[in-house]
Amino acid sequence: MIKYRAGYKYQLAETYLHKLPDAIAKDAYNSRGEFLSLEDGYLVISSGYAWDGPSGPTIDTKNFMRGSLVHDAFYQLMRQGIIPRKHKDAADLELQRMCLEDGMSSIRAWWVYRGVKRFGMQSTISNRDILIAP
Repeated sequence: MIKYRAGYKYQLAETYLHKLPDAIAKDAYNSRGEFLSLEDGYLVISSGYAWDGPSGPTIDTKNFMRGSLVHDAFYQLMRQGIIPRKHKDAADLELQRMCLEDGMSSIRAWWVYRGVKRFGMQSTISNRDILIAP
């Protein structure tokens, strides 16, 4: 029998460091997990981390991948209680900022932000059931 979680389609090939937005950094404490760590004001996403890419009615484009990685990591840390859920908006704004920085049009980045702002709260609550297969 195996136990697994569904919902992932990308896997990070190299460790990625991301400076925490000030709003999140002030409440973040150093924490080390298997794939996600908070270290001295940085989010460290280790090689092998799996995420589902951009969510919702959207297209997975290169200018959305880095933002979706960091945003998914922030939401996972909220689900784990490592980052307070009160920082959801800071995480959503960071997604928009990163998408713009990576070349996404301002109109699309605004829609991305509006989508996660309106529909993302449920994803900050632990909801990844463990599935079992023979």
